[in-house]
Amino acid sequence: MRYVALGDSYTIGTSVPSEMRWPDQLVAALASRPPTLDLVANLGVNGYTSGDLIRHQLPALDDLRPEFVTALIGVNDVVQGLPAATNEANVTAILDDLLGRVAANRIAVVATPDYTVTPAGADFGDPRRQHDGIVAANAALARLAGARGIAFVDIFDLSLDAATDRSLVADDGLHPSGAQYALWVTRIAPVVVALLEG
Repeated sequence: MRYVALGDSYTIGTSVPSEMRWPDQLVAALASRPPTLDLVANLGVNGYTSGDLIRHQLPALDDLRPEFVTALIGVNDVVQGLPAATNEANVTAILDDLLGRVAANRIAVVATPDYTVTPAGADFGDPRRQHDGIVAANAALARLAGARGIAFVDIFDLSLDAATDRSLVADDGLHPSGAQYALWVTRIAPVVVALLEG
């Protein structure tokens, strides 16, 4: 099944080897049970906002013709201080565009992790304000996805463990390590299996 991953640095796996990115780990985790996923493109780009995804990643799907899509987007909306209404409007546009391409059970959206618990987390503004922004963005994503019958996978709580377990943080001191992405996949994979079997 042709799989395309959309998103930002968390999707492209900034600071980890390609095989440790969570979309790659997801494909590996599901390799023994059909239908399997073939990751034809990981379109994640470091620093991308929801608006960037609309402008640059959605059009690429015309040629890629995905049969399954994941999206993880929103952290840079928070970092850049975009209004919540803008984020929600963009997420709505993203989800509706995807539904025009594949069925709801061929889409999974993933929560944004809390980078404020990482060593470099405080470099991006007030940690409490950033934390609250991520929580709000995740809540909006969950609500908007749920209203459309799209699976939302919440990995936010898993990211909090990086506050005390630095093996869950990449060498850049900010992004998740391959070990943290592996934890995410233990939660994402069962959801995707249920979707593929549905």
